[in-house]
Amino acid sequence: MKKKNTCIVTGGAGFIGSHLIKNLIKRGYFVYCIDNLLTGTRQNIKDLFTNPFFRFFESDLIKDSLNFIKDKKVDSIFHLASPASPPLYRRFSIETLLVNSIGTYRMLEIAVKNNSRFLLASTSEVYGDPKEHPQKETYYGHVNPVGLRACYDESKRFAEAITMEYHRKFKIDVRIVRIFNTYGPNMKVDDGRVISNFVTQAIKGKPLTIYGAGTQTRSFCFVSDMVDGIIAAIESKSAANKIINLGNPSELTIRELAGLVLELTKSSSKIVKLDKRLSDDPEKRKPDISEAGRLLNFEPKVNLEEGLKKTIAYFKSL
Repeated sequence: MKKKNTCIVTGGAGFIGSHLIKNLIKRGYFVYCIDNLLTGTRQNIKDLFTNPFFRFFESDLIKDSLNFIKDKKVDSIFHLASPASPPLYRRFSIETLLVNSIGTYRMLEIAVKNNSRFLLASTSEVYGDPKEHPQKETYYGHVNPVGLRACYDESKRFAEAITMEYHRKFKIDVRIVRIFNTYGPNMKVDDGRVISNFVTQAIKGKPLTIYGAGTQTRSFCFVSDMVDGIIAAIESKSAANKIINLGNPSELTIRELAGLVLELTKSSSKIVKLDKRLSDDPEKRKPDISEAGRLLNFEPKVNLEEGLKKTIAYFKSL
């Protein structure tokens, strides 16, 4: 019988993490999930608790000993643990800084011990409010190191730096994926992301709130495409020690997104404009995914309308 690939997924009860784990198990992985449930939820993984190829540890990467995992032989580590939406990382700013610094360090230590492949889930936020458009992996970014978004932006930049130093000093096999805006089922209703905001507001007949003029642009990747990209990144030998953008380069304004959500929900809600919440909110955000295409054969399959329909159906089912 072929040995199962054993992996750790930190933040596995979160939005992307829960989809990732289910996909990994389908592909034949044995998964140890670590999550302190700060922003994740058991609801996202409730159907896995009886699965023989899944183990859940409610544990904190900063405070707990992690002894339960230190004696496990793991082939690969997916480090996703971190609050990821602006309201949540502002609410848990210190926790965000610590999980992306100390938490990343502790998981890298486990990777060294096991000679594991290590994938860091980084973010497009490392580019800050970019002056390059679309953003390539070679762009160093335009980030305010002491602004309201810095707890997330800068801690992810640190996580990337320490990951590459562990590769250089200990020769471990690492991959860094910079995740652009992602959406789909298992998003939290109150996570503050623009799609969850718009969909829940439209379903409830409340005004759709746009922060700023609504001319700022984003590109949105459906979660199944993102998960395919993450798994391809850790399985592909050509991705070793590379930094790779993952996302969908199809770009639209926030105002256009609001209109599409209203159309698909058949909602009579109005659109209202409010002042910007954070001064460093990027005006443009769009990935250059040519590197992902070259190294991973990555190309998003789910268009925005199709993905929004699935997301709307999920929120209506809650």
